[in-house]
Amino acid sequence: MSWNWNRHKLPFLPGYTFRDVTKSSFHRPQTLGYKNGYALPRRPTSGIGQDPLLSDQLTPQEDLSDFSFEVPDIRYDMYERGPVEDFIPAHVALDKKVLRFYAYFEETVLYSPEEDRRVRPVVVYYYLEDDSMAIVEPAVENSGIPQGKRIKRQQLPKNDRGDPYRWKDLNLAVDLRVYGVNYHVTRCDTFTREFMESQGIVLNDPEPTPSDPYIQRRKTPQPCHLTPSDFDRTQQFLTLDRKVLRFFALWDDVDSPSGGTRSVTVQYFLVDDTVEIREVHQPNSGRDSFPILMRRQKLPKKVKPESENFPSCVLEISSAEVDEYYSPKDFQVGQTVTLLGRAFLLYDCDAFTRDYYWKNHPDMEMNPIDVPKKTGGLWDKKKEFPPYNGFGSLEDSLQNCLSLIPEPPKKNVTKMLENSHKVLRYSARLDSQNPDDDGRRFVLSYFLSNDMISIFEKPARNSGIIGGKFLEKTRVPKPGSTIQNPEFYSPADFAIGSTVEVFGHRFVLTDADRYVMTYLQSVAGQIPGPTLESLQQKLGELTTNEGPEDPNGPNLNESNPNGPNPNESNPNESNQISRLD
Repeated sequence: MSWNWNRHKLPFLPGYTFRDVTKSSFHRPQTLGYKNGYALPRRPTSGIGQDPLLSDQLTPQEDLSDFSFEVPDIRYDMYERGPVEDFIPAHVALDKKVLRFYAYFEETVLYSPEEDRRVRPVVVYYYLEDDSMAIVEPAVENSGIPQGKRIKRQQLPKNDRGDPYRWKDLNLAVDLRVYGVNYHVTRCDTFTREFMESQGIVLNDPEPTPSDPYIQRRKTPQPCHLTPSDFDRTQQFLTLDRKVLRFFALWDDVDSPSGGTRSVTVQYFLVDDTVEIREVHQPNSGRDSFPILMRRQKLPKKVKPESENFPSCVLEISSAEVDEYYSPKDFQVGQTVTLLGRAFLLYDCDAFTRDYYWKNHPDMEMNPIDVPKKTGGLWDKKKEFPPYNGFGSLEDSLQNCLSLIPEPPKKNVTKMLENSHKVLRYSARLDSQNPDDDGRRFVLSYFLSNDMISIFEKPARNSGIIGGKFLEKTRVPKPGSTIQNPEFYSPADFAIGSTVEVFGHRFVLTDADRYVMTYLQSVAGQIPGPTLESLQQKLGELTTNEGPEDPNGPNLNESNPNGPNPNESNPNESNQISRLD
């Protein structure tokens, strides 16, 4: 607010203000600004028309006292504050603290003459950290009822308004109505009781869970009007379910056109005295991997005399026509058992079968027997590779014999990275009976990254022979090595004065690069002594005769200014390459 309106000390009312006729500027100051792209408010420094602000004209002693309308009568004295306790959120203080209540609900059963209702126990979990609840029904084996988690963890409403259950609403001997089902709480665990009592809640007395009428009826023996059986089938099912005796056997199928002995697994199910035979599939056997050789069934051991002549191929034999079925006593390791006309030699069994016989039939020994392994099959023959035909490298051609779709041979990546751009160069001459080859000079390069050799011929004027690349980069085998197991040249074979035979051409090494001596001394443990001595003698003579030596060693490229680098390409390369196979 500017200060010119009250310059004459008149009240700010209509008719008491005077307009300054000399004033021509009525600009309003800016109260918004931008900083880093954001609009921010700012305090104006002047009023309308560049008039000074009233707040700038006030002094603390004179003018600010006019705005004080009353003097407070209240005194604010200092008081001592105690230490402030650290705030711990609920999800930290009540983490993993769960109240557990045991309850049950009754389910009405319709149209059943054996029961009219079922009592199904549940466990109610209350999570204190977020007031959520979960209801889980313990699973009962062979109950035939979908059990497990009935209600997943969530906040459960307790009324029509949607108010959730709190831990103060829970107690013993009360009903919890959740989604139309009444759960009657009977008891709780020790932690829940101690927590509720620490919060001042008195729990009711626990109640027993009522028994299910159907279970009580099952415990009472039902009246039977038939002669009771000597063997309890129900007890057999409850005690021997999922218990199987497994034997490893051999089936001598000599009568079939293919013949041979097959490995099978004989499984005896104790729950209903049935037998199943599974064939063990062998890889590359040429047979279909059909697992079941004989389906699970009861095998008759002895048939009544009057039914022996009955054509079993027309109708199956019923239980009334069988005197005895196969039992665990009929299976013993080391003996041959005949099942449906096929002979099976039992030579071993698993650990459970061995323990079962030791407990129930201690007079039967279940010691495994040695089975002679069949030899002379296709899987016992050693793989023979055809001879090398000379096309491509040996490793690349061998891949056609290992797989139907050849893959490139694996390379030693570590060796390639460590010895990248490392080349050993030697000067050589051609050992030939032809007098025209006496003046030919070559540079033999050995690449340490992949053990390959390339040969470059130095061009000579008026020799009639075109110089250039004589041999591409390739691995050169030693003379006398076999094609199946070749031995390739290595730096240990390159001594000064030695002869290197490359695909029928003989080269005599006459000189070497200085780097060759440096590298071989670094791996002196892998290099023979004569090779190092020949290099030291040759390079030592060069140092004595030539005086100050070049730090890079003798120049092997004096006849070719561009150098015999095998990695460089020659424009006339297609006319200069001479590869001998």
